[in-house]
Amino acid sequence: MMRAKGAHRLGISLAPLRADKTLFLRLPGTRMPAPTFFWPPPDPANDLGLVALDRDLSPDRLVSAYRHGIFPWPDAMLADAIPWVSPARRAILEFDALHLPRNLLRSQRALATLRFTTDTAFEAVIQACAAAPRPGQRGTWITPAMIAAYTALHRRGQAHSVEAWDGDILVGGLYGVTAGGVFTGESMFHRIDDVSKLCVLHLIGHLRARGATWIDIQQLTRHFALLGAREITRGQFLARLAAEQRAARVLFP
Repeated sequence: MMRAKGAHRLGISLAPLRADKTLFLRLPGTRMPAPTFFWPPPDPANDLGLVALDRDLSPDRLVSAYRHGIFPWPDAMLADAIPWVSPARRAILEFDALHLPRNLLRSQRALATLRFTTDTAFEAVIQACAAAPRPGQRGTWITPAMIAAYTALHRRGQAHSVEAWDGDILVGGLYGVTAGGVFTGESMFHRIDDVSKLCVLHLIGHLRARGATWIDIQQLTRHFALLGAREITRGQFLARLAAEQRAARVLFP
């Protein structure tokens, strides 16, 4: 939502740092267990907490990563590998700390005729996020491989979207992942000013009704700081994440 990612911000080389997948042999008459993945500790010398470099964007790998507080961060300068990171500082938005600036309240009133939905146009939303202009950034981290991976995750019920409609026209949206037990925002877009923020408000209402109290926004941006978001340490984030996993809330539909 959430990530203000520019190209080649990781400051890393293509060293053979990787997360190894545990392999299983299938025996006659047995079911294949879900694959497990080994994630090494984040690199203390890397400010974004590099964990692994590889090209495995399978749904099972993504689920494992989010459950460990890790996410993929493609870098345009690393064509042969995808960095997986767990930043030392993590941004969250707690619903009780939500602040609505006056201009957003005005937009909310002016755009009261918009219709908001969830999970009705995931692929259109992620494609629009990929195409959204991002001043100061070269290209997008939402590559075709990322689009395919998160669409597959959506089909498994572990990635979700919020859409804003003006009649039948999609004018804003966001998408994120719930595989880790909490909603992790990935990206958002708007074609009318403030509509992406209104999608966030719709998302918060949806999650609040299901017992959630916060969302993971990964990186703190100016827009989210104005809404009341703040940074916490990696350790604090992982403790919160573990608590959400124990709660086992059903966040969608």
